[in-house]
Amino acid sequence: MSDSPLWQAIILGILQGLTEFLPISSSAHLILLPWLLGWKQMGLTFDVALHAGTLLSVLVYFRRDLMQVTRDLVAFAASWFSGNRARASVQAHAGFDPAPAKDSVNMGLAIIVGTIPAVLLAGLAGDAIEYYLRSPIVTVFTLAFFGVLLWVADRWGSHRRVLGHITIVDGLLVGTAQMLALVPGVSRSGITITAALLLGVRRADSARFSFLLGTPVIMLAALKGGYDVWQAADKGFSAGPFVAGIIVSFLSGFLCIKYFLRFLQNRTYLPFVVYRWLLACSILALLLWA
Repeated sequence: MSDSPLWQAIILGILQGLTEFLPISSSAHLILLPWLLGWKQMGLTFDVALHAGTLLSVLVYFRRDLMQVTRDLVAFAASWFSGNRARASVQAHAGFDPAPAKDSVNMGLAIIVGTIPAVLLAGLAGDAIEYYLRSPIVTVFTLAFFGVLLWVADRWGSHRRVLGHITIVDGLLVGTAQMLALVPGVSRSGITITAALLLGVRRADSARFSFLLGTPVIMLAALKGGYDVWQAADKGFSAGPFVAGIIVSFLSGFLCIKYFLRFLQNRTYLPFVVYRWLLACSILALLLWA
């Protein structure tokens, strides 16, 4: 990592912060750009920096939501384990007063349940998926196919349900879809937004739920990467690119979340569908030309 220039770390940090949250696949971009420009791999330590930066952007932007969800989940769990299970069951489904607390409990449970499928698949088959499916031709297919799926969901979804209507079942369904994000080119935010749209959730709220659902996954990825770095005892560690990666991916990620959600208030996902198709065609052309 010591040979990697600071400007390369800054560019990749910006790219990570933007593509982690836009439905266009961060893995496709982080593979494609260094390949096109002939850059050396930045190393595992730098990957951890990028994950840490994007994790921080989610935690800061959604700090109030996450604190509310955590508070109400703790109260819900305390009610359950204190023996008042009938009341806790009501709180989790209907009639929990006040309504915002009920919504945040449901949201918290949906996030927990929705995180389990991707974590299980990553633990059981993550390395195999990485080995067999990390190829440009797979990326071309997933960019194009899941771009079409996003367009279908955006075009024909009912867009009637708000974030407060998310249920545990919704969390499980969207979380199951999130497993596909282990395949390069699918896009974690893209597939979870698509699933939420198919369930009738509004455009901006689909993105908000996608980002909240992704928080534990990004956190676990950063922790796993940190553990791998510790195990590998990376002697080529350089503080400059590492710090730059965290700061730049945090800033670009935070701004991306803010303006992406604002964009979705009165616009569709069509520009991102078109972009995915253009990127897929560009990669395919490069493969054929090479």
